[in-house]
Amino acid sequence: MSSATASKDVVTEPWLCLGDRAFRSRLILGIEQYTDPTLVADVLRAAGCDVFITTFDLEQTRPSLLMSDLDQAVGLDDYVWIGTTSFARSRQDALLTARRLRESYGIDIMKLDVRPSDNLPDNGQTITAAAELLAEGFEVLPFILPDPETAVALEQAGCAALRVMASPVASARGVVDERAVRDTMSAVSIPVVLEGGLGTPAQVVRAMELGADAVLVNTAVAQAPQPAVLAESMRHAVRAGRLAVDQDLVAPLAD
Repeated sequence: MSSATASKDVVTEPWLCLGDRAFRSRLILGIEQYTDPTLVADVLRAAGCDVFITTFDLEQTRPSLLMSDLDQAVGLDDYVWIGTTSFARSRQDALLTARRLRESYGIDIMKLDVRPSDNLPDNGQTITAAAELLAEGFEVLPFILPDPETAVALEQAGCAALRVMASPVASARGVVDERAVRDTMSAVSIPVVLEGGLGTPAQVVRAMELGADAVLVNTAVAQAPQPAVLAESMRHAVRAGRLAVDQDLVAPLAD
């Protein structure tokens, strides 16, 4: 299947616009776990993604791909570039990572993560870091635990979108507290991405049914026996969940 064919059925009206950069695909894939640029290209095309995410590992303990190799395999000009601070364990690390990404690549859209040693988003540090990045001219997409008060604070600060944790990263548990997630999404008017622990297409369908504007998947696809096949399955799951919402066919909240 060509990349044009793979992405055709997920191209919709943008769910997020930042200046002249439009986010149309409602499936976002993290690529931090890959070591083969050709595989990165395969999964992004199979998923119909239009976003490319990159980061710095401040500790320099994780494998990384050369940007030149990625550009040759992926064709990076075809994607909206955003940065991520997904390896940051503190507010200070998140700020340093964001600034280095802007200095090196001109990236000003930041997928903000502040996850201490427990690997769960620290809502308080995230609010503080978001305010600092916004003051420096970044567009900020922060990752938080479900909490309406935090969501409202970040919206009022000027964040472009929110990312809400469905369940712990890499847990494959799906959306563990549907009511808390729904309440958090309902508290704001900016787009919301659900991510963390979305390990199967069925879980992605449910995330979309709950009202997410998009989902972000990483570990499930990266560790699958055939990552590109699961990426394509996730693409169809996003579409199925969105159609269920459009047709008012959503199952009630879990108890």
